[in-house]
Amino acid sequence: MGVFKIEGGHVLSGDIQPQGAKNEALQVICATLLTDQEVTIHNIPAIVDILNLIDLLTSIGVSVKDLGNGSYTFSATNVDIEYLLTDAFKSKGSNLRGSVMIVGPLLARFGKGYIPMPGGDKIGRRRLDTHFKGFEKLGATFTFNFQQNFYQVEARRLKGEYMLLEEASVTGTANILMAAVMAEGTTTIYHAACEPYIQQLCKMLNLMGARISGIGSNLLTIQGVSSLNGCEHTLLPDMIEVGSFIGLAAMTRSDITIKNVSYENLGIIPRAFQRLGIRFDVINDDIHVPQQNSYKVENFIDGSILTMDDAPWPGLTPDLLSVILVVATQADGSVLIHQKMFESRLFFVDKLIDMGAQIILCDPHRATVIGQNNKFRLRATTMTSPDIRAGVALLIAALSAQGTSTIYNIEQIDRGYQQIDKRLNALGARIERLE
Repeated sequence: MGVFKIEGGHVLSGDIQPQGAKNEALQVICATLLTDQEVTIHNIPAIVDILNLIDLLTSIGVSVKDLGNGSYTFSATNVDIEYLLTDAFKSKGSNLRGSVMIVGPLLARFGKGYIPMPGGDKIGRRRLDTHFKGFEKLGATFTFNFQQNFYQVEARRLKGEYMLLEEASVTGTANILMAAVMAEGTTTIYHAACEPYIQQLCKMLNLMGARISGIGSNLLTIQGVSSLNGCEHTLLPDMIEVGSFIGLAAMTRSDITIKNVSYENLGIIPRAFQRLGIRFDVINDDIHVPQQNSYKVENFIDGSILTMDDAPWPGLTPDLLSVILVVATQADGSVLIHQKMFESRLFFVDKLIDMGAQIILCDPHRATVIGQNNKFRLRATTMTSPDIRAGVALLIAALSAQGTSTIYNIEQIDRGYQQIDKRLNALGARIERLE
């Protein structure tokens, strides 16, 4: 098990480049299964979840070439469908949440797709009903082996259909979309997720010869085609990293410039940090967060306490609420954090309370944070990272705290953040990685 030893209280400075978007990478890498032609993808982050997915695709016969600097080519010419029924595949697939998105492309191209119950963060129930109900709408037969926790979908042919999704699931939308691009006729997906990741997937699929309209809205129309070709695609910068770095700069009272953020694709994220009182400047496509000793929380117009909650895009992404909660501990003012979408994501706040944060955990979904305006700094402690986003939030807390903190289970952080210790140490942080 890996460990971070963090000496807190140091002011950071300099430039930092966000990695490629993890959530987009998971989708577009799975989309390479839709064609037997070569697909080149740039700006892929070297993080555990992505490398595990690439390894999974390699095991089923996809030829993968690492071109260096985050660029890879994928050639799914010789996919071994029978490998999907082996114990080796079931073991690999069960360790990765994003593995579920290979099912849609395999179903579209080969008429069958199998996957074990996928793993991922322990942040509460994350049902897959949307995925498989969508496949059934397209004409597939779905079975679930309860003894083996194994999902199977098969179809002699897929046929376009209108569907209204029960939830605006990002991975569900992506999976159904990839299945529908080669279905006969027209597929309409209403209440579709419309995150920038989905928009990027749609643009890549259209480059491959798909016919998708309504991109950027919650109503997608897909005219089925018989086959897709290769293409070249570049990932957006990771908006969760961008938000994390804004919060880091505020918490450590540092002067940091976040480079090449694709500001037009950040949505409401910059405004969310401004509501906490954090100042920053947008210079070309960079975000400069100047050193500030205090940041004052905005109240609502009627004077009531600010509530920050997550919602499907264009609402605030749930992946940043952990960071926002940590940043609020040193704000001037109070904030109610309402995590609607996952019932276990706030359980890491006990670690922050141990550090001296003033937080009331109201229930599994809500926490009230009483900001201390840097009058009482967080104190160092020993903690364990429960998931990717809570892990980086705890890292930010430790970097701002007095003394030396220890974080165990940093493999969770490595799943989503590429060499985060080295990149932050380049700004003046003091993070030591131990085994």
